[in-house]
Amino acid sequence: MTKTEDAPSRAHQLRASVQRFGGHLAGMVMPNIGAFIAWGLITALFIPSGWLPNAQLAELVDPMVKLLLPILIGYTGGRLVHGQRGAVVGAVATVGIAVGADVPMFLGAMLVGPLAALLLKLWDNSVGEKVGAGFKMLVDNFSAGIIGGAMAVLGSLAIGPVVEGITKALGNGVQFLLDAHLLPLVSVIVEPAKVLFLNNAINHGVLSPLGVTHSAESGKAIEFLIEPNPGPGLGILVALALFGMKAARATAPGAIVIQFLGGIHEIYFPYILAQPRLILAAIAGGASGVLVFSIFDAGLTATPSPGSIFAILAVTPKGGWFGVLAGVVISAAVSFIIAALLLKFGRDARKAEREQEVANGGTVKS
Repeated sequence: MTKTEDAPSRAHQLRASVQRFGGHLAGMVMPNIGAFIAWGLITALFIPSGWLPNAQLAELVDPMVKLLLPILIGYTGGRLVHGQRGAVVGAVATVGIAVGADVPMFLGAMLVGPLAALLLKLWDNSVGEKVGAGFKMLVDNFSAGIIGGAMAVLGSLAIGPVVEGITKALGNGVQFLLDAHLLPLVSVIVEPAKVLFLNNAINHGVLSPLGVTHSAESGKAIEFLIEPNPGPGLGILVALALFGMKAARATAPGAIVIQFLGGIHEIYFPYILAQPRLILAAIAGGASGVLVFSIFDAGLTATPSPGSIFAILAVTPKGGWFGVLAGVVISAAVSFIIAALLLKFGRDARKAEREQEVANGGTVKS
């Protein structure tokens, strides 16, 4: 076989590997979308800038995003690797990186949950199966406890700081691009970081402090628009609703309402993780939006939280709505066009569905 014949095969294998990896990440998040929605609704309603501010109920926000959601992701990741036993050690291990962290440890949970479950699976396959029936329950319980506890300690001492270091490195990259006045290129870092659930860390750790400084000087700041812009997510979800696989077409319309109107951007991240090529659409949409914001000198007076179109308009200074809306619309349009091209306007989805129908013994319509 020639080198030219090998190249498409290698490219196909690489693409398949990336898709499998993205699908695995999405598989840890999608079953927990309900919990994300619950957190998003509580945030949108009860935080000081929400629709129904309530100090007591707002106390639910931090524990949910810093503990509950990462633990659920770690639990689900462990279950994917080694069933219920893997789920338990995955949850225990995730506690180690979640407790005391300054940022929500979604990325860390995606790493440590499956890793702890894999270690337990290796133990069970090599040692656990050889234990006599009389001691099996004792050995199973203690092995899960020891491995889960050890991974929690390791996560707290080693893995957690590494993930926080990655977050800070991304933040430094954003800061460098801002200092170099290369605002549209910020999306090259911000959009992939968002999809890895580092959106709050980037926004509140880097962009918001810079925005506060600039807003105090000029009454508005473009930094408040970079991460909360709902346009890129909207365009991708619309493309999926029209051209995605059957499951995406069924769920994307509801996700549009939650993301664009409710401001819960996390709802569209699993769709990109399942098809990583769509990150190009998010980057293009984000960069075009930032470019339009810059051209019209658009900015907000404060960080919109959550990042819904209503929250954004609520903190738009008087006379600045056109520039803000133009950036959101252009970013949505660009991300939609790029996503539609990447999805080949539904041709791949229709082909896969026909192949599945044939495999299931159905008939294919000509």
